[in-house]
Amino acid sequence: MSAEDLENYETELELDLYREYRDVVGLFAYVVETERRFYLANHVDVQARHDGGEVFFELTLTDAWVWDVYRSARFVKSVRVVTFKDVNIEELAKREIEVP
Repeated sequence: MSAEDLENYETELELDLYREYRDVVGLFAYVVETERRFYLANHVDVQARHDGGEVFFELTLTDAWVWDVYRSARFVKSVRVVTFKDVNIEELAKREIEVP
């Protein structure tokens, strides 16, 4: 496999992932972004934790979808995420009319 073949394969995987995201984003209420991953979820619980002067965040996401090109199963019932950096959580606007 050449470097070009590998690059084309990875590009196709990313395009497929984007298409899946576009198809499922309307099913979720929140977008969650950490330093390592991007999630869609219907429920998000965030707890700030302190340990020896360090602050970290513990997130529990339920009914979630994980943006990860290498995961075979991106839909998950529950996810627990621990992160030491900022977390960005946005509530998605509900669409009144679904455009095909």
